[in-house]
Amino acid sequence: MRAFRVAYDGRPFHGFQRQPDVPTVEDAIFDAANALDVAEGKPAGYAAAGRTDAGVSAVAQTVAFECPDWLTPAALNSELPGSVRAWASADAPADFHATHHAEFREYVYHCYAPDADLSRAERALSRLSGENDFHNLTPDDENTVRELRGDVRRDAEYLVFTLRAGGFVREMVRRVVSLVRAVATGDAELAKVERVLGPERIDGPAGVAPAPAYPLVLADVGYPSLEFSTDETAAASAREVFESLREERATGARVASEITRRL
Repeated sequence: MRAFRVAYDGRPFHGFQRQPDVPTVEDAIFDAANALDVAEGKPAGYAAAGRTDAGVSAVAQTVAFECPDWLTPAALNSELPGSVRAWASADAPADFHATHHAEFREYVYHCYAPDADLSRAERALSRLSGENDFHNLTPDDENTVRELRGDVRRDAEYLVFTLRAGGFVREMVRRVVSLVRAVATGDAELAKVERVLGPERIDGPAGVAPAPAYPLVLADVGYPSLEFSTDETAAASAREVFESLREERATGARVASEITRRL
């Protein structure tokens, strides 16, 4: 059994988990394993750390499956699309499960909020941290109690959130960001956090909609029992891909600014 760290740009994909008729990151991984004759269909013993939503990117998504020793991250990249890059690997015990054996997941969200008050954001996030029932911050109806660790800092016009938990219910990270941003900009009072964490179900306009998916990155997944080794060739390939994406999107932002300036 081998575990692989995988980075990807989530915007071209309809999420991580395999779905019929639409491209997903998991499809790309399965297709690469099949093309390399490592598997037919889903690889034996396969599991992933989590299921990121459509548009969400990752640095350290982790997948594990049975494979021959020669399958390095660089070898896997030879059949992966450019926007999906394996960059590190670790030998894992035969009973390893990438979902169940993860000690924590950490997400980073880059929230454009030039008008937000950092101190209000910090107070709101502090109240959301610790063990709470997040039933009003997810479409899920059960198993909604989580222990959240959160940090928020300002970086120019952005609030950068770092959120960590053993696991997250659906849309929880994006709804936490949405709620904290509303408090930080004055669109909601701090008292709304208390109502959201209360037992009463809050739906409709009074509820909390998820923030957009594309600024969210799965930044880390913790496995204390594994020692990941970086494949320098694969990591260099990943850096090249994402630096190219950075330049492309930075240029796109300048073009949009020029159009806005002239309107």
